Amino acid sequence: MDKLKMHSPNLTQDNIAKIRELFPGCVTEAQGSDGKLTLAVDFDQLKQELSEAIVEGPQERYHLNWPGKREALLTANAPIAKTLRPCREESVDFDTTQNLFIEGDNLEALKLLQETYLGKVKMIYIDPPYNTGNDFIYEDDFAENSEEFLKRSNQKDEQGNRLIANTEANGRFHSDWLSMIYARLRLARNLLSDNGLIFISIDTGEEASLTKLGDEIFGDENRLASIVWEKRFTRSNNAKTFATLTERIICYRKSPELAEVKEPRNEKADSTYTNPDNDPRGVWTSVSYVNPATRDQRPNLVYPIMNPITGQEVHHPTNAWKYEKASYENHVKADKLYWGASGNNTYPRLKKFLTEMDGGMVPVDFWDRKSVGTTDEASKHLASLLDAKVFDFPKPYTLIQRALRLSNSKDDVVLDFFAGTSPSAQAVMQQNAEDGGNRKFIMVQLPEPCDEKSEAYKAGYKTIAEISKERIRRAGKKIKEELTAKQNKDKQGQLLDEEPQGHTADSLDTGFRVLKIDSSNMADVYYTPDAIAQDLLSNQADNIKPDRTPEDLLFQVLLDWGVDLSLPIRKSTLQGKTVFYVDNNALVACFDEGISEALVKELAEVQPLRVVFRDTGFASDAVKINVEQIFKQLSPGTEVKAI
Repeated sequence: MDKLKMHSPNLTQDNIAKIRELFPGCVTEAQGSDGKLTLAVDFDQLKQELSEAIVEGPQERYHLNWPGKREALLTANAPIAKTLRPCREESVDFDTTQNLFIEGDNLEALKLLQETYLGKVKMIYIDPPYNTGNDFIYEDDFAENSEEFLKRSNQKDEQGNRLIANTEANGRFHSDWLSMIYARLRLARNLLSDNGLIFISIDTGEEASLTKLGDEIFGDENRLASIVWEKRFTRSNNAKTFATLTERIICYRKSPELAEVKEPRNEKADSTYTNPDNDPRGVWTSVSYVNPATRDQRPNLVYPIMNPITGQEVHHPTNAWKYEKASYENHVKADKLYWGASGNNTYPRLKKFLTEMDGGMVPVDFWDRKSVGTTDEASKHLASLLDAKVFDFPKPYTLIQRALRLSNSKDDVVLDFFAGTSPSAQAVMQQNAEDGGNRKFIMVQLPEPCDEKSEAYKAGYKTIAEISKERIRRAGKKIKEELTAKQNKDKQGQLLDEEPQGHTADSLDTGFRVLKIDSSNMADVYYTPDAIAQDLLSNQADNIKPDRTPEDLLFQVLLDWGVDLSLPIRKSTLQGKTVFYVDNNALVACFDEGISEALVKELAEVQPLRVVFRDTGFASDAVKINVEQIFKQLSPGTEVKAI
């Protein structure tokens, strides 16, 4: 029976596999540091294959480089033996919610999510720490698969968090920040769907570097906008040169598959539509029929137009028309040309009906404070929600809600791996409440300690992650209360047999599963069985750490198998053993000891897609040997694994 690998994917080997598909002759076998054979790239041969495109040595080329870039790439690709442990007591609606809150290092979280959410995230919004010299910046090293590195380099605090300050005196002020964000953005790109978007908030200090970095990772052709957000409207008297009233949000798409971006129409846009001629097709606006190009520039768009009211033939003396003659004839047939109330306009205008505007509006790259809010408003809102001023300069959830509306889908997965106080989670819940959507969020936040002198600490919050979780709880409760009040008010004007539109307070998902990053559930012997001496085998009979629960094991199996972490989980008892059913029969797991052949047969009759057992959990060696045969007979489509 095959065992699950129980660690995050090795992205280096995945990349080698992709090269092997394109250039099979360039991949060979080589002996690794552990003495075992592994796949490796023959770069000399690969250079031959790409001889017309190789750029190496001192040759001039356009690229972004900094000390530590290569190490950052290795860090992004290296696998880790970590897991996500469920925490029911800190969750809301654990069994039914489809939202996730992951507590821990976001680089580790991104690695752990690679298989489960590869290409499934529609929108990412992040507000990474700005490079002020006072922010905590992660310094990553996964070359040592243990706690040794962290202790040796003094990067671990009393709570076990890896934090290091990036000061200007460091000498690597920009380099450290770039290395930190580079590894994370590379992994984040893998999670985006082909029609996905990522929005990155940034200040002027690293805007230029981030843009170059984003162009390298996503491609400059996929940079859609550098959005200007009006984050405040009053001058700061503390400024010595210019007072900063705006902030940038850089937007990239994953690929050109996303060919068009639209946002919903609003009342202001719709107010320009009127119906001065009582057209039965409804309200409309009009656009000029005259092309900015001259007759000489666009001779194919030069032709006579007939005014049906005056009977006169109309030519423009200098400019061409906007549309080809065939399109003009269609406009005439559809009665879409408007010559003014009395029909005496010199040139026609083309009617555009509101009913034709289903695709929404093209978004603009200036988001004013009135439409998305300011940092001051966000601070007041958060203080009101949590009954204390616990965080400086949070982002307004309405800002992220504006980004959410740029997607046409209401079932998106939304990721924020610098969650902070989780305004992104509130934005998702609020938008779902407004349009009846079923968007799901994944928040990732490091349990960064709050300063003991801070208002947050005095209010009882020990870490930023605690603030974040409480914000989601209270925001979710408030949104449900407002939704109920609105629907009760709407009922007064509805007929008794009318069905309510959108979500009710009961159907709106405002819960979240808390999952905490921890060391693997598996003991070291699971990963290095050959290193265990014969006389130690008696102490290594069980390869699972003694402090881990069956539900801990279940979530590591979900990660390893790439199963959605938000699927419903049902726990049942069969023949005295605890059995987990994930999404009915997507995965069935039993980690108890003493599993009998009768229980195996009963599980096989459910015909699950996947089934997993504890390697040492069978009543006898005979049962263990027969498991695969039983499933081949009763459920041949089931994939059987052990941990």
